[in-house]
Parts: sequence; structure tokens; C-alpha cells
Amino acid sequence: MRDPRLEKLADVLVNYSVGVKKGQLVRITGAPVSLPLVMAIYRKVLEAGGHPFLRMAPEEAQENFLKIASEEQLKFLNPINLFEIEKIDCSIGIWADENTRSLTNVDPKRVGMSQAARKPIMEIFLKRAADKKLRWCGTQFPTQASAQDAEMSLAEYESFVFGAGLLDLDNPLTGWKKMSEGQQRLTDLLNGKSDYHVKADNGTDVRMSVAGRRWINCDGHENFPDGEVFTGPVLDSVNGVICFSFPAVHHGREVQDVRLTFKDGKVVDASASKGEAFLISMLDTDAGSRFLGECAIGTNYHIRQYTRNTLFDEKIGGTVHFAVGAGYPETGNTNQSGLHWDMVVDLRKGGFIEVDGIRISENGQFTREGFPRG
Repeated sequence: MRDPRLEKLADVLVNYSVGVKKGQLVRITGAPVSLPLVMAIYRKVLEAGGHPFLRMAPEEAQENFLKIASEEQLKFLNPINLFEIEKIDCSIGIWADENTRSLTNVDPKRVGMSQAARKPIMEIFLKRAADKKLRWCGTQFPTQASAQDAEMSLAEYESFVFGAGLLDLDNPLTGWKKMSEGQQRLTDLLNGKSDYHVKADNGTDVRMSVAGRRWINCDGHENFPDGEVFTGPVLDSVNGVICFSFPAVHHGREVQDVRLTFKDGKVVDASASKGEAFLISMLDTDAGSRFLGECAIGTNYHIRQYTRNTLFDEKIGGTVHFAVGAGYPETGNTNQSGLHWDMVVDLRKGGFIEVDGIRISENGQFTREGFPRG
């Protein structure tokens, strides 16, 4: 029996998030465990007149590659993957880990080497997305492993995932339209401002310029669920300290109590109570990995708890997040890197956001009517 929530999710992804049109080439990627959602999306793409093709691989393939591949193989840029990213019109990715810690014991230098090799693919992907030639969206398929990370049962986690995407509503698109309108008011306020200042009770105190940068309303078209507004700072303008509130997870490695100190845009000091060597190795991926590619504000107040899954955690209403590494060209930030690692700061227990001296958020709540609210 088909899960009606998966059918509803597939419909939103195909017809709203990426908006598949007749004749478009649509890549669908996912692990075998996500097959029910993969096939629901496949059917919806066909119904929309698109040309779906599947990219499915067992989870252990990446683990085997990172552990066994020679240095030459790690640095190899597959021309087929390059061709693919140049040709597809839409990409729908499904995250579905059966073991979220499968890469914990992989040498971080090998991870960094592999990421650096894929830098040209990421650059083309980001440029085509910025030019509106590639529509993409990523989403989560509930698995036992992700439920365990979130400290929930699978049934509880499924309810969390679908609730975060407003799929429990009779018409999710009505809910997303309302969220989009509130986020657009926030985006309209932020665009044209110069000074962005975030301070939190956990020790975070960072300031940067966003002059000339474009803030973007993320309302379910690239991540699903969504709920953030973001931009990329002027590269050499970031100064201060960011202390991340939750463990930062990347490639299955969990890094706790991350503290980054920035001077003139660059991370000049980094520490963590757990996983510090991995953190520093990732920051040394390439020339761009110690700079901020993104700064963002979480606006989805349907997401209230940390789950060790960045897709949800960076959207928590009342938080901000920052990403070291690659920036999104459509914001005006052109930082290039094989790394893009989002980390979250929680303002709900004390903190504020100011733009050009105007306090727009305090203790996780916006100060103006019409903005997203919890």
C-alpha cells in the first residue's frame, strides 16, 4: 500500500519545488531504502511530461570508495558526472541514510581530497542554478538511522519530517504560500542593508558586511522542507567569533562545541571539544574553505528541535546559520570551495540580529508584524 504522505511529498517536489515541465530531463537520486519515494517522484515526473532518470547507489559505495580508492582515484573527476550536471534540467535528491555514522572512521584528508576533486562539478551546479538553467531540490526520506539520531521512534520521526514540510495540511501549498509571504517581507527589509550583526548568549559575536548582496527567500523550491532567508557576506568583512549551538555533522562525523574566530573574512582560529582534527582538516580543504559562503536566518517555526540533520536544523525558527566554503553566486558571494558546511547558532535562549543598527530579531522572535512567527 502506498503511503499517501509520500505521494503528497512527491507531488509537491515535482510540481512546486522544481516545477517540472514537459520535455525536461529530470535526475532523481537516492539510496535503495528510499525506493518508495523515488518511485512516487518517478511517476509524478512522467505525469508532468518530463524525462526521469534514476541515480541509485547502495550506501556502502561511498564508504568503500573513501576507504579503498587510491590517491589517483580520489582525485579523479568523472567526465560522465561533469556531462550530467551540464545537461540536466532538474535534480531531485533524496537523503536516506541507513547508517549515519558509516564514514566516521574515514581519514578526513581523504574526504577533503575527494571533495576538492568535485569542485568543478559544484561550480557548474551553482552557476547553472544561479542562472535558472537548473532547478534542484533535496529532501529527506525517514529512516531508522535518522530517527535514532533525532532520538525518536521511526513513527515519531515520520510525523516530524512530514509536519516540517506542512504535509499534514490538506493543502500544503497554501501553508507554503503563507510562509513565503512572511519570508518575503523579511527579505525585502534585508535587501539594501549593509551591516549584519549577530550576538548570542553562547559567546557568538560576529559582524559582517552584506552590502550589495542579495538576500533570497527559501520557500520550498531548493530544500524541502524549507524555511530560511540567506545571502553571502562580503568575503573580507567577517570579523568576530561564532560559537555553534549544536553538534555540526558532516560526512557522518560529529563535531561538538565548534568555535570559529574570523579576522578580515578568514577563520584564523578553530576549536572543538570533539572532532577538532576533522574540523581543521575540512577548513583546510582548499583556498576558499576558511571563508564564509553563506549567512542565513531560520524561519520555519514548525521545526523546533535539533535532530542532527542539517536539512531541518538550519531551518529551526529562531536560529541563524553560517556556512564555511562555497557561496551561492546568485547572492553575489563568489567564494569557491569544494566544501559547504552549515552550522547553527540558536538565539532562542538569548541573542539578537541587527541590520544597520536595527534590531530585527530578539531571543528567536522577529520584532515586526508580518514576519514569520513561532
